Amino acid sequence: MAEDLNVLRTDRLAAYGVVVMHFKNYDPNVPGREGFENLERFVRQGGGLVLVHFACGAFQEFKEDFVKIAGRVWDPQLRGHDPHGTFTVRIVDPEHPITRGMKDFETVDELYTCLTGDIPIHQVAAARSKVDGKDYPMAFVLEVDKGRVFHCVLGHDPQAFGPSQVQELFEKGCLWAARKL
Repeated sequence: MAEDLNVLRTDRLAAYGVVVMHFKNYDPNVPGREGFENLERFVRQGGGLVLVHFACGAFQEFKEDFVKIAGRVWDPQLRGHDPHGTFTVRIVDPEHPITRGMKDFETVDELYTCLTGDIPIHQVAAARSKVDGKDYPMAFVLEVDKGRVFHCVLGHDPQAFGPSQVQELFEKGCLWAARKL
């Protein structure tokens, strides 16, 4: 585990099969363009990437590039999320290796409505907003050159990771990104 985002600037990434990213950097110099480009290279060369919750807001200073590996990114011009509370996550692709055998489930979290991007993604889980009645992706995957990306916007706080189905979604997402599933 690394708490210093500058690790993304190093060659340490090559030692891992998957990078799990759970941060939104507010300092554009940390990890900066060099850190982003190193992460992008890691993914494109076959590494796995798992994005958790507000990691969709990382690299805002290069979001036009970040979206190419994240699939969708935070757009601060959009409504951020429904009020924190209970909602149902629907499994929209029950045949995908990540969601195979999973059923719809309830969670207490923020239902993100703030993602933008037009990179082709494959949605595996979604939820309907109680505010605007629209469906939004909660978990999706994409392949970026030789790498795999699992992006799930669940995970606002420890309570959000409480349901076993959320834990299973992230566990299987990590395994899929690592090509172990």
